[in-house]
Amino acid sequence: MDCINAKYVSQKISKTRWRPVSASSLQQPELLATGSWDNEDNKVSIWSVGENGGSNMEDEFEGDPQLLCECEHSGDVLDLQFLDQDRLVTASSSGAVTIYNLKSESQTLSVLHTWEGAHHYQCARAPCTAVVCSSPELVSVGEDGRVVLYKADQSRIVRTIENADSSTIHAVTFLRTAEVLTVNSIGQLKLWDLRQGNEPAQILTLTGDRVPLHCVDKHPNQQHIVATGGQDGMLCIWDVRQGSVPFSLMEAHSAEMWEVHFHPSNPDHLFTCSEDGSLLHWETSSGSDTPSFLQGRNSSMMSRSATAPAGGNQSLISAWLSGDSSKGRLETTHMLPSQTLSVNSLDVLGQCLVCGTDGEAVYIHRRVLV
Repeated sequence: MDCINAKYVSQKISKTRWRPVSASSLQQPELLATGSWDNEDNKVSIWSVGENGGSNMEDEFEGDPQLLCECEHSGDVLDLQFLDQDRLVTASSSGAVTIYNLKSESQTLSVLHTWEGAHHYQCARAPCTAVVCSSPELVSVGEDGRVVLYKADQSRIVRTIENADSSTIHAVTFLRTAEVLTVNSIGQLKLWDLRQGNEPAQILTLTGDRVPLHCVDKHPNQQHIVATGGQDGMLCIWDVRQGSVPFSLMEAHSAEMWEVHFHPSNPDHLFTCSEDGSLLHWETSSGSDTPSFLQGRNSSMMSRSATAPAGGNQSLISAWLSGDSSKGRLETTHMLPSQTLSVNSLDVLGQCLVCGTDGEAVYIHRRVLV
């Protein structure tokens, strides 16, 4: 736990995201963005966590994160995503989607464009709950059940799927270039082919009680593997090629799971955070060599795994889908020294993990995979 820095920021943090680094670079991230909620004046803020050009990780993380710049945000920041290194996008409780321009040299953050009221009811605006980026495309979803498509360089909305859902859509992710996956408040995943009409190409559903799903992430290398979390705190792993129900369900948190993220370059590692104040690191291990930082298994974990899909090369089946992964080869560890108020958001890149809480703190862990 000595790798964790805590920064108290005097605002409830709803979202935290690392600024992306060059794919060819071995550099660790140096800038992060936070968004606030439930404050009189909400903000999008940019923080520096390292010295520019520093190559030593001890140097890069010396001291607390430093505020570089910030910009007022109308409404709660319900989602925050980097479009590229210089632009980030927010989803607002006011129904707006906004692109910001970050100039790190001059340490300024400014609004490039806002789609006001992109999400709305008949006579009022509806919260925009989530946004996902695949430059130059953006997709947002909201409480109004709409899926809205944009291009970052166009001021007009490209397309709206008006009645994509009769319930609140809580999260969205790109599966492939023209395919997005949404999760809703009645336990459904819907796959949308944006080249086709206004009907989902596929619907997957939690069996039994229709528990609201709050978050979704795809495996970075095998897009058919998806993780979700919801109101009951369960972690669900899905194979969108196989049937319409989750492949496995695992007890993770005692309250709502707010975010789930595969590590972008080491997808055997997965991270979840929750209303219960915890941040969990999950690892599937393919052998007996367990990393030293994993000190035992979560005793409350259970699984209802199906067998591995029939056919195909077994060695190519992800560890997340192997029949015994969640029974004997899935380890969990708590990442925060003590449970706090709700951990609303997390992001992981390279060796660096950041999370934001209702306790008005940002936690940075700088040895995530060591």
